[in-house]
Amino acid sequence: MVLSELRQNDHLSASAILGYVDCSLAYKFGRIDKLPMEFKSDALEFGTCIHRVLEEFYSARMIGEKMLLKDVHQLFETTWTGIAADRDDIRYAEGNDFKSLLMYGKDLLTAWYNKLPDDQFTILAIEEAFTFTLPGVSIPIIGAMDLVEEDSAGTIIITDFKTSGRAYSKDEVDQNQQLTMYQIAAKRNGYADREILLRFDTLIKTKTPKFEQYWTVRSELDERRLIKKAVQVWDGITKGVFVANDLSWRCKGCAYKKACDDYLEAEGEEYDQASNQ
Repeated sequence: MVLSELRQNDHLSASAILGYVDCSLAYKFGRIDKLPMEFKSDALEFGTCIHRVLEEFYSARMIGEKMLLKDVHQLFETTWTGIAADRDDIRYAEGNDFKSLLMYGKDLLTAWYNKLPDDQFTILAIEEAFTFTLPGVSIPIIGAMDLVEEDSAGTIIITDFKTSGRAYSKDEVDQNQQLTMYQIAAKRNGYADREILLRFDTLIKTKTPKFEQYWTVRSELDERRLIKKAVQVWDGITKGVFVANDLSWRCKGCAYKKACDDYLEAEGEEYDQASNQ
């Protein structure tokens, strides 16, 4: 399965569910109206770059090779240059620019590389796309698992790569719905008879770069809660329920801030009529 092809049809994903719950109007702007983002954050582009580097690292390991740290650094430099060089649509946080993040990325990957355990797990898949339909309703769910491994006991380990500005709390890890969705997908796609462990590999962008692995598990109750939320989100989308969460702390960094202001400040349905033309 190719994720880009799966995305061509109506669907939900873990990020879509979270996005709708956080601000359903921003969801509408991005995923339904397909408005261009007013800017791209440096954190988003930097995270994409790190993700690609880790994907290449594990692709090499999957065929029995281990990249040297200098090769990881070179891959990051090439990838970051390809993503961010000469871009004027990236909004850099105070103190950041293309060159500073180029240097910081290498330091962050060094912290990750030096702390990465030599666990000897068998890699089953990298960027494993999935799709399934929730029971009783026609809601296609799609996504991709960054890394799927198997230990010597046959336990399935599903890992999501993250970059973060801070360490995660236990509650954040244990309640993360993306990992819950991965477990549901794994069970629906051949691993229902296996024990499943879930993990975040988190590269932490503190002043001194850090790397942490966070392990967690999910119960059937966790799965049921997310499935119910997904059904409610789909119902809201199909009924056209989109509400601005304009008091959220996320508003300041929202890439649809101007569109939201125009929508909320327009008289009557002028914005809706204009956006549908």
